[in-house]
Order: sequence, then structure tokens, then C-alpha cells
Amino acid sequence: MKDDIYNNLKLDLPELKEGVLLKDYTTFKIGGLAKYFFIAHSKEILIKVIKLAKTNKIPIFVLGGGSNLLISDKGFKGLVIKLKVKSYKVNKNKIVVDAGVGLSKLVNLVLENSLTGMDWAAGIPGSTCGAIYGNAQAFGEKISDNLMEVEYLDVKSLKIKKVSKKQCKFTLKNSIFKKNKNLIVLSATFDLKKGNINEIRKNVLEHINYRKKNHPINFPSAGSVFVNTETKITNKKLLAKFPELKYFNSKGVIPSGYLIEKVGLSGKQIGGAKFSDVHANFIVNTGNAKAQDVLKLIKLAKKKVKKIFNINLETEIQIL
Repeated sequence: MKDDIYNNLKLDLPELKEGVLLKDYTTFKIGGLAKYFFIAHSKEILIKVIKLAKTNKIPIFVLGGGSNLLISDKGFKGLVIKLKVKSYKVNKNKIVVDAGVGLSKLVNLVLENSLTGMDWAAGIPGSTCGAIYGNAQAFGEKISDNLMEVEYLDVKSLKIKKVSKKQCKFTLKNSIFKKNKNLIVLSATFDLKKGNINEIRKNVLEHINYRKKNHPINFPSAGSVFVNTETKITNKKLLAKFPELKYFNSKGVIPSGYLIEKVGLSGKQIGGAKFSDVHANFIVNTGNAKAQDVLKLIKLAKKKVKKIFNINLETEIQIL
């Protein structure tokens, strides 16, 4: 019986909740109910919760900062664990942060200690674990650039392990953690360099102001929807019609927002979801968007970009 499982879990997990609306835990503000919901404040309790879920054969999903994520309108028929492990330690040039530490907090730590290497992340929502999971990047810099090692939990063995930056196998918006859902990031160690605090503060403010101007921050979103395409276009007709492609070819990366804009989808709206007029690689929630609205826009963009540019757009946001 459903109630029996819930009641049995409650004996070991008094703070376990039932029927929690997940849209309240995402930056998209979209998502149905979680059958079970638990906030884990320590690594030990996280392991305990996962062990209980496995024993009771309950599917689990570990939630970080809730950005870069689209949750189904039907919710999740299992246990959602909100990771809220937030301790950190600074030792000279090294910073060790738990996975639940937000990127904004990490940027503040860097600033407070006159360290460089994380200025680019100023203004990005979400947690450190999510940033490592998808190898977050901006302004030509990546979360992996100054990363030394990652501590993670293997859900299958319930053992905590550590891997070096190299072993994380980072690529464009990807990592072993994104490819293997059984690996949960617990903490990360960064090796940074000392810098001039005034220069660092200036960079942080510039990046925040850039995002305010060029990103649709007035509406809920999950961030960039598609990964920028690492390819070159050689079709002469396309190069003549879209001369900007020559510049992108020289860089080896074509912005997905550019492709979406050029196929005429900037501002396109389905239901409550809309491709932003400010930045076409953002789908925004105009008020009451459903996951299905977003998925229809994603499907439409993939179809049109494939037809006109012969490029297969890769979805960056995680879909639950």
C-alpha cells in the first residue's frame, strides 16, 4: 500500500513530506507533484535516505539549485531529494565547497578572498553541483578550469569516492556525472589564484550587468535551452545568406540563440512558454507555462534548425 510505504519511511525520516509541488523548487517555476520529498542537510542523511529508497524500490531524483531543469507537469512518481549540504572551507588559494553551495555564494567567497577564476559565474543561478554536472561556462571560461577534484556518491554502492578533474571527462556542457545518473556530486575543490580585489569586483559587476542587459531575467527560465554547436558550416548558399556564419566558423562555435533567431522563432510563444525576445536560447515562463508548452517549443526549434542549417540542436536543460 502507498500509505504503508510512506508511513514506514516516516518512522526513519520524520521530515519526509508527501505530495510536494516541484515548481516551487525550480527557476523555471514549472513542474508537478513529487510523490515523496526530503531535504538532506548532510552527506550522512543523504546516504541514509537513498538506502531506504532502494530498500523500498522507490525511484529517486537528487535536486540541486533547480536551474537548468524542466520537470514534467505530471511530477515525479518517486522520491525527490533536495540537496542542501552547504558547508565550505577556504585555505589560501584553495576553496572546498559542498554541492549545495550556490554559485552566487562561491563567487562571493572568491571575491572576499581576493581570488580570481570564478568572476564569470556572477549572476548565474543554481548550485555548484549543477554547475559541475553540466560543466557550466560563460565568457570563454568554465567551472572545470580551476577545478582540482570532485567528491561524489555512487548510488549503486553507496560509497563516497573522489575523482580528479581529468577523470571527470569534461566536454562542452558535459561530464561523467551527466552521463552517469548514479553519480551524485557531493563537494568540489577549486585551486584559484590571488588577484586584485578591485579588479575582481569590477569583473563581477560587469558580468552581472551584462546578464541584466542581455538575458531575460524578468521571467522565470531554466537558462540556456540548447548547447552551442561546435561545428563549421561549409554550405556556400548558407554562408552567403547568413554572413555571420563565417565569423562563427572561425571561432568553431555557433551560438544556438543565433540559429533560433534566424529560423524565425525569437518571440515565438506556445501556451505560457516563449522563446525570449532578449536572448533566443532562453525559453521563458510568461506566467502559467506547462512543461508540454516548453517541450513543443524545443521540438519546433530542433525541426526548423535542422531543416534550414542541417544542424542537430542538443538540449542542455535536464528533463525530468
